[in-house]
Amino acid sequence: MKLLILYGTTEGQTRKIAYFMEAILQNAGHQVTIADTTAEPPAPEEYDAVIIGSSIHMHKYQSAVKHYIRKHVPELNQMPGAFFSVSLAAASGLEDEHREVQKITTDFLEQTGCKPLMTSQIAGALKYTEYDYFKRLVMKMISKKEGGATDTSKDYEYTHWDEETKFINEFVKKTSQKP
Repeated sequence: MKLLILYGTTEGQTRKIAYFMEAILQNAGHQVTIADTTAEPPAPEEYDAVIIGSSIHMHKYQSAVKHYIRKHVPELNQMPGAFFSVSLAAASGLEDEHREVQKITTDFLEQTGCKPLMTSQIAGALKYTEYDYFKRLVMKMISKKEGGATDTSKDYEYTHWDEETKFINEFVKKTSQKP
């Protein structure tokens, strides 16, 4: 199968997840193209399926992802697709946080008109060592409120790689069952 993986990222965790998915798909014998939506990504028409991922910041997805979907929504809705959302809220133990992030995803897909076969909420990372002073302070306060990591001398990755493996394998299975 010929797959296109597109992503939008601020701090790099969504890119890391996209490349992880690419490796799984390539190891399974699929042909994969991966592209950042800010770098003139290819149109979806020449692919059998498309996977799109974006991080959430301030309750919004990456604008380049939004523009890509709106530009190609008729084609995207004619093929199997998956959308993955990356956020720290997905790592939270609070059910309200999970509902909120799911609502952000649902609203985004409705606004763009995109109808993927599958969606996934993926836990992101706290990259304290890459933040400027102000962002580090804000993220530490948020993390403390949520009962998360507050040692700003190191980074914390909350992505559950086994779950992402299951997600991508389930997507391939569903896609190959499509007529």
